[in-house]
Amino acid sequence: MKNQYVPVITLDGPSASGKGTIARLVSQALGFHYLDSGALYRLVALAAMKRNVDAGDEQRVVGIARCLDVSFIDSSIRLDGEDVSDEVRAEACGEYASKIAQYSALRVELLGRQRDFRKLPGLVADGRDMGSVIFPDATLKIYLTANEEERARRRHKQLMEKGINANIANLVLALHERDGRDSKRAASPLQQCEDTRLLDTTGLNIDQVVGKVLGMYADSGSVE
Repeated sequence: MKNQYVPVITLDGPSASGKGTIARLVSQALGFHYLDSGALYRLVALAAMKRNVDAGDEQRVVGIARCLDVSFIDSSIRLDGEDVSDEVRAEACGEYASKIAQYSALRVELLGRQRDFRKLPGLVADGRDMGSVIFPDATLKIYLTANEEERARRRHKQLMEKGINANIANLVLALHERDGRDSKRAASPLQQCEDTRLLDTTGLNIDQVVGKVLGMYADSGSVE
């Protein structure tokens, strides 16, 4: 009940749809807190990979999540006190995270951590199930998406900027396979709920998308 009056904007959607960038900029514009839920799963993945734990070993993966020592300081992400901001964004880490995100026990383990981010003056959260499971009473729920080609181009640009070679065709295939895993998993599948507003960002730049989200929030009647 203590969080009942804390506004929350959720941005759910497939990989490389721009959720993280948009959520972070919207949170800055509103002065809200920001939750990158995907980073939590990537951190579990990274911790497991560092321990050479197979993604199929659900029990050990959940055990790692239970003892996860993470912190978000400004724009840096720390695991066991070490800055792993770049490591958690690696494609291998993302693939591993996608595989373990299907574990119900893992999602339960991280549920409380995510809800603890809900504090005044408000929260912007991005992920796959922010509006459907984590914050079902969110003030505004948005399903952010773009076509596969657009998302592959964005991911390609991100990787090239980091000096990582990538092939557009391979990225399209990888995104297609990941979309399938995320939408078909039994635990908290990626989906657009009835009370969620669709925002297709294909052909839109970052400023345009941020403006649309802020406009939707203003229209929700929660801005004083």
